[in-house]
Amino acid sequence: MREATLCLLVQGEPVEQVLLGFKKRGFGQGKFTGIGGKVEPGERVIAAALRELGEEIGVALSEAQLKPMGVITFHFPAKPAWDQKVHIFLVRNWESAPCEGDEMEPQWFQRDMLPFAQMWQDASYWLPLILANKSICATFIFNNDNETVQDYRITVHSTG
Repeated sequence: MREATLCLLVQGEPVEQVLLGFKKRGFGQGKFTGIGGKVEPGERVIAAALRELGEEIGVALSEAQLKPMGVITFHFPAKPAWDQKVHIFLVRNWESAPCEGDEMEPQWFQRDMLPFAQMWQDASYWLPLILANKSICATFIFNNDNETVQDYRITVHSTG
């Protein structure tokens, strides 16, 4: 199973806005999602998160600016090559303005106006928890259409 990262840049305390990227190509094309991607062989998860932020939206930051918020395992029984374990991070501070790249078009959304209809279906289950400062461990199993959630389990922990 491949490993991946997903970073959520946010503004406000509590969170008022979140930056999502519109995927222009590749896995998840046509959907809004957090910023991230696969962990390369031999690469640390944190290093992959930092690299992906730079590659996808031109944002630079340090390891200390990544707040680990949990892990989500995704299973696609009809397409096992898509199975992945995704490490979720919250980012409150960064050094450079997000900009559009070849793969992602970043866009800010109000927390109560997230485009769930244009996101992976699982996001409506776990994203509000992360934005409420809850750490999670979750598993999602998708139906044969690789779009709709068949089953899921979420364990929530307060991050204080």
